[in-house]
Amino acid sequence: MKALRKLSAGFGNVELCDVEAPSIKDDEIIIKVIYSGICGSDIHALKGEYNKKIPLTLGHEFSGIVYKKGDKVTNFSIGDRIVSETTYEVCEICPYCLKKEFNLCSHRKGLGTQVDGSFATFVSAKANRCHHLPDSLPNEVAALLEPLACCIHAAMEKTTIKAGEKIAVFGPGPIGVLLALVVKSLGSEVTLIGITKDASRLAKAQELGIEHVIDSQTTELKALIKEATNDLGFDQVFECSGSPQALQQALELVKKKGTVIQEGLFAKNPVPIDMGLLLNKEIQLIGSRTQKPSSWYKSLEWLETSNVDLTLMITKILPLSQWERAFELAMNGEELKVLLKPE
Repeated sequence: MKALRKLSAGFGNVELCDVEAPSIKDDEIIIKVIYSGICGSDIHALKGEYNKKIPLTLGHEFSGIVYKKGDKVTNFSIGDRIVSETTYEVCEICPYCLKKEFNLCSHRKGLGTQVDGSFATFVSAKANRCHHLPDSLPNEVAALLEPLACCIHAAMEKTTIKAGEKIAVFGPGPIGVLLALVVKSLGSEVTLIGITKDASRLAKAQELGIEHVIDSQTTELKALIKEATNDLGFDQVFECSGSPQALQQALELVKKKGTVIQEGLFAKNPVPIDMGLLLNKEIQLIGSRTQKPSSWYKSLEWLETSNVDLTLMITKILPLSQWERAFELAMNGEELKVLLKPE
């Protein structure tokens, strides 16, 4: 089968390779991939900014159908439409695993990070990490469930959104736009913030229903605070871009005793921040790391009940053989969400 693999460390070193299809264990499902989305972490991997097990097949946001199943798998049938959580293996005995907070297990292995992922014809997943797809959910939208679960985790599990709150979201990429849609559905007033090169993505966000979009390179922050929050500052700010400058701006925009949730992945660490702002404004700074099983169940429920149509988020679908063009479009901001389709 064909698989898009990171072969060695450093910038680039990604190739479309011929590899053997994955073997199957008793508790696993071999999934035939229908669509697989390009994530910011895949771009970091291409650039050599994100350490992953090498060599490795990239990709972890996907939808597919059951192609084979292990002897112990009883709740799925061949041909079922499914998605899989990204967690492949955990220790199952640490305090975090016992609470099903698999995203925090120190021994966690994830699809596309430590175990071969979904930029391939087939991917192997644990059956107890897979979810049936409702008939009403298109396959391409189902490929957004993993980033949606990350946003649900940030907005519903790491903090509480109250109706009427004023929320700012930095980064109009797929995560930022999804996050903005989630918090808006909870009754908040959302302002999505990007930079000048994000113009097309900000416009797409407006098309999806996010009324307030801002170019931070042409809008003065103090003026934004005054106009949007009556000079008080935003109740909560989500940083989804992975930009140190955006995190600093988030600390400036949030109100006293407000909350900043960091969801974006930084290309380099450590990241300097103004501890004076954190201290003097009594800001809560919260990290939100990917997702956990409960996030997936809530995401499927949210898709059923929110009446938000995510099909507009998918702005380009290309065959796996055109992965270089797909990554280029995802990196330069020309498209919002780019999916790859194995041939």
